[in-house]
Parts: sequence; C-alpha cells; structure tokens
Amino acid sequence: MDHEATEQLVDTLLPCMPDVAQRQAALHELHQTWRLIEASAKMNCPSEARLLLPAVLATRTDLVQLERDLVANMVAEKVRQVLGEAATRAQYALDLLVRNLFERTADVGFLAVDLDLCRFAAGQSTDRAAAQRRLAAYRDKYTVYDDILLLAPDGTMLVRAAPDAPLSCSSDPLVAATLAAPGYLETFRASDLRPGQERALLYSQAMRHPESGAVTGVLCLSFHFAHELAAVFAAYGDPEGRANMLLLDADDRVISSADPLWIAPGVRVPVNLEATAAPRLFAGREYLVSTLASGGYQGYPGPPGWKTQVMVPLDLAFRRPRRDAASQLAPEMLQGLLSHARSFNPALHALMSSVTGATQAIKRIVWNGKVTSIRTGSDGAGDTRRLNPVLDEITETGERSDAAFSQSIEGLYQTVLASSLQAAAFTAQLLVDMLDRSLYERANDCRWWALAGPLRQALATTDAGQQRVQIGALLAHINGLYTVYSRLVVYDRHGCIVAATGPQDLVGSHIADDTLRAVMGLRSESDHVAETFGPSPLYDGRPTFVYHAAIRHPEHDANVIGGIGIVFDSAVELRNMLDGGVAGRAAMQAFFVEPGGRVLSGTDAGYPAGAVLALDADLFDTAAQHGRAARIVVHDGQYCVAACASAQGYREFRTIPGREQPVFSVVLQSFGPVRSQAELARSSQVRVRTEHEQGRDYALFLVDGALMALDAAAVVEAVPFARVKRAPASSGAIGMLDAGPDQGRRHFVWVFDLARMVSGRERAWPLDGQVILVRYGAGTIGLLVDDVHSVQRFAPEVLSAFGAPAAAGLTAGLIKANGGELLIQEISTERLLAWMRAARTVVDEQRTG
Repeated sequence: MDHEATEQLVDTLLPCMPDVAQRQAALHELHQTWRLIEASAKMNCPSEARLLLPAVLATRTDLVQLERDLVANMVAEKVRQVLGEAATRAQYALDLLVRNLFERTADVGFLAVDLDLCRFAAGQSTDRAAAQRRLAAYRDKYTVYDDILLLAPDGTMLVRAAPDAPLSCSSDPLVAATLAAPGYLETFRASDLRPGQERALLYSQAMRHPESGAVTGVLCLSFHFAHELAAVFAAYGDPEGRANMLLLDADDRVISSADPLWIAPGVRVPVNLEATAAPRLFAGREYLVSTLASGGYQGYPGPPGWKTQVMVPLDLAFRRPRRDAASQLAPEMLQGLLSHARSFNPALHALMSSVTGATQAIKRIVWNGKVTSIRTGSDGAGDTRRLNPVLDEITETGERSDAAFSQSIEGLYQTVLASSLQAAAFTAQLLVDMLDRSLYERANDCRWWALAGPLRQALATTDAGQQRVQIGALLAHINGLYTVYSRLVVYDRHGCIVAATGPQDLVGSHIADDTLRAVMGLRSESDHVAETFGPSPLYDGRPTFVYHAAIRHPEHDANVIGGIGIVFDSAVELRNMLDGGVAGRAAMQAFFVEPGGRVLSGTDAGYPAGAVLALDADLFDTAAQHGRAARIVVHDGQYCVAACASAQGYREFRTIPGREQPVFSVVLQSFGPVRSQAELARSSQVRVRTEHEQGRDYALFLVDGALMALDAAAVVEAVPFARVKRAPASSGAIGMLDAGPDQGRRHFVWVFDLARMVSGRERAWPLDGQVILVRYGAGTIGLLVDDVHSVQRFAPEVLSAFGAPAAAGLTAGLIKANGGELLIQEISTERLLAWMRAARTVVDEQRTG
C-alpha cells in the first residue's frame, strides 16, 4: 500500500479506534513540548545551545515521523487482527463444510451399489418395507442425511427413508441428468424431491441391475444442509455477535446467514477475495470483509463458486474487550519476546529500532551538551549553569517521550500477541473438529458395512474359499471408495481373519481376545468398538485408530457370527489434518495428543508417535473444562504460543462416556530462543545519583554491561556507530569515522573497540552502539561503546586508584557511586592514549609499508 493510501486508511479508521487516538494525542502533546524546548534554548542560552539545536531539531523531526509510523502501524495491526480473525473463521468453516461434503460423494457411490437396494430397484425384490428399513437404518447411522430416496428411471418414487413422507413421482430434471452421468451428481436448489424446502443439497447416482448392469433407478441422498451449516456457524461464528458469517454462491449472493435478520439470504453482498484492508459499504454501513473460496479437498472442489465470508461492522470492529496478553507475563519473558520482533513482526521491530534510535539520540544530545559545556567553559561552571536547565528539560522530555512510545509499542505488541494466541486457539479447535468429524464417519462406516447383506451371507457360509473371494471382493470395492483406510478386515466368531484388503498376510491370523470379546458382546447394530490408539498388528505394528462392528447372521440378528475391523490410515490422515491446519506457517507445529501429552501424531519430527509433549498440565485442564486454551510459554528453550483444544464430539459421536478415547490438539508457534539475563540487560536499569557539587566531571558509558568513566575534559562528543566506515581489523582498529571539517578539510579518525581493548577478547560489535571521540594532543580517536549513560561529578574521596599500570591495564581505578553500592571503572586517559599512540604507530607503518 502506498503512502497516500495508507494515510487515507488511517484517516478513515482512526475515529473507530479511541485507544489509538488517545495515544496519538499524547504523542502530539510531546511534540509541542519539544518545540518549546527549542524556543527556550534560543532565548536563554543561544551561544551555548548553538551546537545543540540542530541535533534537537533533527530528533524532533524524527519523533514526528515516528509518531506517524507508530499510529499507522497500530491502525494496520488492529485491522490485521480483525481481518485475520475473520479470515480464520471463514476459512475453517469452509474447510469443515467441504470435508464433510467430500464424505457424501463417497457415501452415494457406496450405497448405490448396495445389493439389497439394487435388487429392489431391479424388481428382484418386492419387499418395500424391507427396503424402507434399509434406507432408514443408513440414515440413522449417518445422521447428516435428512432423507434418502430411491426413484425409478421415470422419476417414480420407489421408496424413501422417511416413512411418513408421501410417495410420488418427481419431475426434477436431476433424475435424467443422473441417469446420463458417469458418476455422482451434486445438486443444490429447490427440488420436488424435498417439498417444503427452499433449497436442498442432493447427491445422486444411478443404480444398476445386479446381473446385467442395466440402469434401474436413481439413489438420492438429501444432506441435512441447514442443520450442518448451523453447527458450523455456531462453532466458528462470532460468539459476541459483532460480526456475521455468510455462505455465498458463485454470484456473491447469500445462501445462508448466521444472523438472517441482519443480512438476509438471497441478497448480494460485496466480497473481498483480495484480502485488502479497505472497508466495504453494504446497506448504508461500512464493513471490514473477509472472503474465502474453497481450495478443495482430495480432488473434490466443493459446490461450484461457494465461499464463506465474515462481515464486521466498522463501528463495532475495534470495540471488543482488550485481550491483555502481555500483562500476565514476567517482565523478562516479555522483554525476551520483544527481542525476537524482527522474525515474527518486521514492522514492530522497525518501530522498536526507531524508538531505540530516538532515545539514544536524546541521550546523546544531553551527554554531548554536558561534555561540550565542560570542555569549552573556562572553568566549566558558567556555561553549565546556563545550559544545564535546558539539558535537564531535554532529559525529562526524552524520558517522557521514551515512556509514551514504549507504552504505545507495548499496546501494539499486545495486539500482535493477541492475534497469535487467537490464531493458534482457532487452529487447535479446527484440528479436533476435523478429527471428530472424521472419526464420526469411521464409527458410522464400520456399523453400516457390518449390515451389508452379501457380507453377512458370505460369513454365514461354511465354505472358507467362497468366504475369502466374496468378502474380499466387497472389501476391495469399499476400500477403493474410502481411501482413508489402510485396510479392512473381516473375522469370524473365533476372531480368525477370513478376508482383508491389501497384503494377505493377515488372513488366518487372529484379532486380540479383548477386542473379540467386546465385539461379540455388542447388543445392537447401533453399537461399535473403538480400540485405544496404539500399535496395531492390523497396521504393521504402527499406532492407529481401529473401529469394529459385529456382523450378525442374515436370518438371526441376535446371533453375532463375526466382525469387521476398519483400520484408519493414521500416519497419513492425521498428518494431513495437522499439515492442513498449520499450512504456510513455518514456525508453527501441531499435534494430536492424549490427556497426558503422549503424541498420537505431530508435524515435529522430534516428537514422533508415542513421545511425550511436556506442557503444563493446567493447559490441558483448562482446555478440558472450556474447550480450548492458549497462553505464552517456554518450551524446548523457545518462547512459544501454546494452544490446546479438547475433542468435544460431533453430532452423536462422543455422547457415550468412555467409548471414545479423549484427544487433545496442541499448537505451538515458536518466536525464538529464550534470552539469557545478560542478553536482556539494559542500560536504563543503571542509575547514578548525583551527590557532589565539587570534584571532577566524568563522562559515563556502558561496555559489555559494565559502567565505565572517562575524564569529561578529554571527551569531544559521541556519534552513532552507524557512521563508522568498517575496515579489516588492524592493530585493534575496526574502521574510520568522518568527524566533519577541521580547519578547512575533512577530518578522519580511527575507531577502536574499547571492550576488546579492556578484555582482550573478540566480540560481536553492537550495531546500535556509540562512538566516543577522545582528544589526545592535536589528534582524536574513536572508542566504540555499547551506549552513553550520563555525565556526573564525583568528589576525590569516592575515587580509588589502582597501582601499577601493567597490573590494571587501561583501568586507573574505581569510582564508588551511590554510597558505595555501585562501582564504576575509571579508564585512564594517559594509559588509553599511550595505547593509542602505539597502535597508531603500527597502523601508520602498515599504511606506508
């Protein structure tokens, strides 16, 4: 977005963000204070402030730009949070719906070849009541359907699942279109097949004669569309009612609305497939809009043109309760998280760097002003008295500016963290929702396939060879339609596997005794057995979910003659769910785990199935009680957002306590490694109290976390390290600095790393460091330090000199500040300059050699 468009967006949205407007007003007030400081300096001490004022003006100009950038970023981040949440809700709602409908395409293909129904459609069976019971049994197990219909080629209704629905003849062209189609048809519109419904979502496929293969009728599954969509809206709509979720067709007209009194079905709404931040106008009200189109699932694209959309009124979008994600964090964790801003939010990092730069510039102005007044005054007193009030005002206003910008950045960071927590929590919920919906289908599949007439008849025969051929062919057909299974097995009353898909090594082996006892004890065809997730011989010893149902004698339903086991391809399917949930987010990992944290599946190779994910038990407890939980944690040495959601079930799935295994999803988003205390040390934590009116003035600065001092009379000024032109290390020199004109020509000075000079060790240079220019004779050298601190006066009695120079290196002694509680190293100017002269001699010899 260009600068003009950004300004226009800020002007549009800022009135809707009172908290941002308040911060802007506070920052603008500080801007006026800076102008007053400039005017005061020009009036009261124009000559002393002559060198100071250009730096003050430059800093004030930078602060004005920083204010604009900060406000623009706060506005953008708030919009990003609202649109990000809206997009997540819309995307996950559509993903769940499309995955659900994908299962329907397999169902219609399977039921259309059901032998009992095919015989009835072909006229080989005339028992309409038996056919109706067959359809009703299917609908009772797959409760996503509100009706199942079987029609003759001319549209005559042969039988339907709903016993009290009228039988009639359909004139819907769907019948002819289905007869001519090579596979299933998906139809969404009004239909006489579902009288009284404004629209019906129908899946239809032709049925064929069991022997000749001739077309004999049409099977039609009526998806319980309104019920399912209401469940999706309830799960992923806005619980506060400040936004509306819609399902749109290819013409951007509303198919369904979470709140039809707000936005009614049938109206056309503006969309935002480009995911821009610009508000959309609808019915006289401005909205932030997020629109998502389906990317399909396993080759199934979903109904043509369908989209989900979330519309948030602009006047309500930013009036939500503040999610204070950072206030509960320990200060060192918050500081550590902020230190990784570059990786997870470059705009935030840029603002933090700008604030740091502005703060350093203000400190440098005061520091330079004080050392300059000391150096240029005849005795240092007169100039200091006139300039010091201005410098003190600059210091105070600088601290206020730093605090105001820091608070604003913390508010911005709150928004960033809240967005991360929110996104992780939604992802965790999506994952368990997808898992439950998938396992719901698995529990249904095993119970339905156990009722297949040919399967019951084949297992009832005593011919083992015939059993293997007939059952094997049926299982192969089913497994071809339902590719989520690794294999299907059928076993007799003794647990001996008589047929299986895939490699035939399992045929003749036995299922576990406890599983067999549970299957043989199932009381009705509505019951099933779910094995606890773990290693299974049916899955080559790998962990998986296996579902079982009892197969009953074709003539005596009370007589269980064996069972069917369906083996979920967990290694593939669970990983596909997890990968889909975290797609495109490299720093995010996702897992399915048991309540104790044992991993069922995960995207992190460091935690294979069976490993334990060590997280605070309170995270799981909160998710179990409230459905989901999210917080900031330290995990594996990384700052992370951790979100957890518990599987709550889908429809009737998980309604019977203890039948299904409890499962949690966990999402971890890493921000970066934990920082040490030394890395988090800041110069602002060091305070030196002024206690002396008489004595020597010292310029204080920080090097590797230690406070050091130089005689202020020897110091010229401090400049940013960024101005240094780097050079290969040469006798300690790290580069050269253009110090400006001196007697008509450019003046360059060598720069040395003081930390290396003191300790003798190499280190990474602080890129935001300062270079102190120190005068020696007619020359000047530069010393790289971490930061300038202050200029203080110390009485002789607090100085403690060292002895022999060789023993103390560059340190002349210690200054006992703050009543002796703080020790400051005094760098000896004489020893420093002796070292410099020696270094310069070596450098000059190298240059002329």
